[in-house]
Amino acid sequence: MDLGLKDKRAFVGGGSRGIGKAIALELAREGCDVVIASRTQSALAAAAKEIEDITGRRIIPMVLDVTSREDVDRVMAEAASQLGGLDILVNSASLPGGSPGAVGPIATVNDDDLLSDFDVKYVGALRCARAAIPFLKEQPWGRIINISGGNARNAGNLSGGARNVSLVHMTKTLAIQVGKFGITVNCIHPGTTRTERTVGLLEARGKALGVSPEEAEAQDFADGSPRGNHINRMVDASEIGYLTAYLASDKSWAVTGEVIMAGGGSGNAVYY
Repeated sequence: MDLGLKDKRAFVGGGSRGIGKAIALELAREGCDVVIASRTQSALAAAAKEIEDITGRRIIPMVLDVTSREDVDRVMAEAASQLGGLDILVNSASLPGGSPGAVGPIATVNDDDLLSDFDVKYVGALRCARAAIPFLKEQPWGRIINISGGNARNAGNLSGGARNVSLVHMTKTLAIQVGKFGITVNCIHPGTTRTERTVGLLEARGKALGVSPEEAEAQDFADGSPRGNHINRMVDASEIGYLTAYLASDKSWAVTGEVIMAGGGSGNAVYY
């Protein structure tokens, strides 16, 4: 299927590693030129070269602090200028796992850490959307995809759950506000996803269980495991990239204001 993405211009926040990098790679494979943005220049430069070498598309690294409105406005304008316009915004910037002092229990939650998590994930995405929308409105159509997380549907993580839920609310609100301009807005909830961090996490889990990392992963995703899912394997970041590319495409007009879980069918709750 031709997704109609050839020569489209995309901005991927959090694009230097993990899910954001996988999304940038897939958009580039589909023919997009992409600005990838994050806080670390060295990681951005390495990711940009890797994606360019694989796809042959133009990948522009830009250092960005999403907690600064001034920085977001400046970088988004520079991105649109260098790309010659902007068609797609992907908000994937976050603090992996969140701040340790913000996840609970409530008696130990650190207010500053909690607010910092929201400033990056929720308000950061809001700042990027606000800065990008004027450029998206200049095009025949635009796409905004917010990368949230499965913790939105699971009680326990006070910071992760709440900030991911807030992204869902913003997604629907923006979809209502900008649909008349030909812009769709959707949200993805990744579950446990294989990224660069996975190796270290599995090593630590295996050590805690007294098994190898491979055995720890197999146990976690065995049939019936409370940590697993219905496909009995970990979802790969590339698979979040495929879904994002569809939502960013010219074929996804019928989907807006929605949240899609991409965790391999984890959990038994019914959502309708």
